[in-house]
Amino acid sequence: MNHRRRAVRGLAAAVAALVALTAAGCSSKAKSSDDSGTGAGGVKAGKGVTDKTISLGALTDMTGVYATLGKSVTQAQQLYVKQVNASGGICGRQLELTVRDHGYDPQKALSAYTELEPKVVGFPQFIGSPFVAAVKPRVDGQDKGLVLPQAWSASLLGSPYIRVLGSTYDVETINAVDFLVTEKGLKAGDKLGHVYFEGDYGENALKGSRYAAEKAGLTVVEQKIKPTDNDMSAQVAALKQAGVKGIVLSAGPRQAASLVGVAAATGLRVPVIGNNSAFAPQLLGTQAGPALEKMYWFASPSLPIGADTPAAKKLVADYKAAYPSDGLDNGIVAGWTAATVFGEALKKACEAKDLTREGVDKALLTLNGYDAGFGMKHDFGDPKAPSSRESVIIQPDKSVAGGMRTVRTPFVSEAARSYAVK
Repeated sequence: MNHRRRAVRGLAAAVAALVALTAAGCSSKAKSSDDSGTGAGGVKAGKGVTDKTISLGALTDMTGVYATLGKSVTQAQQLYVKQVNASGGICGRQLELTVRDHGYDPQKALSAYTELEPKVVGFPQFIGSPFVAAVKPRVDGQDKGLVLPQAWSASLLGSPYIRVLGSTYDVETINAVDFLVTEKGLKAGDKLGHVYFEGDYGENALKGSRYAAEKAGLTVVEQKIKPTDNDMSAQVAALKQAGVKGIVLSAGPRQAASLVGVAAATGLRVPVIGNNSAFAPQLLGTQAGPALEKMYWFASPSLPIGADTPAAKKLVADYKAAYPSDGLDNGIVAGWTAATVFGEALKKACEAKDLTREGVDKALLTLNGYDAGFGMKHDFGDPKAPSSRESVIIQPDKSVAGGMRTVRTPFVSEAARSYAVK
């Protein structure tokens, strides 16, 4: 335990040092992020907004551990921008989306944020909980640009400017464990394995599994890994020796394929459930594909891309037309949802004639029942709370559009309902 804490503190210190370096040149800034003035249509405007354009930033991962997710999120947001601009834009202005690939590297992520921050009104995409947490002091203290991250750590809550879309990792994991108990036969006295990334994402998910395990009378067997660890053989061997009856995975798609594939090959045939970023349909084309369809589930903050809703069907058709050579996955849903939420905030800010960063932030607070068309209603009225506590349980299935089948529609477990998110 002490070793794990030292490792996490070491990672946090390294990231914090990078933040200090990138922020050093910004110390002379005023606390207010906007040098606002009245522009076209009598609308106040500040950083990232001119009479003709609204500039947005996307800090993504197209070459690292979440490359598949990053590509889908980005292309969905580029599609949204294209469609909005074709219909006249927002507030008489065209949207511009500038993309930077950080490859899940902390130095690149923070450098990209520092580069784009003065040029945009905000970020409808920022992949990587540790990186978003690292810039949080800057965002809250001086920048004040709205950030809608593709990250669900509870450490990001409490900021009026960084807003989590859907349940946080701890809440999501509590719902995932509830699925293992109620539908996969885990019972009091059983051992539950948890393989998790070191750092913000994994630590927050682990908090949820510990809470859920205590409520259900389970014992958690922990296995910490790094994002660069792709072979899960050692972890599977340890969990098999411990006699676990189920496994939670808080990592990436590569780790999911390895863990489930190795478990099936070595006879550890127990249910495995991952967090929302721990699956990509492309895995079904690997050697681990058959095992994933039989042994793997994952929790999600929305219905999958192949959902039977008008919004999902339209998005699928539009995405296929725009990117005919690319497959469908839930990164599309995450990107589209964040883009539409940001767009709705911009529209509300326009109605209030205030497109400054502060105006956009205030506008988001008024969205208290927003549905992007994927089964979840989001309430952004309280920055201290996730926009939803619901989760959907999804099973890989190559016969279904997007390779994902819903096995439990949006729900909140009793344990997640009573859990105090901190």
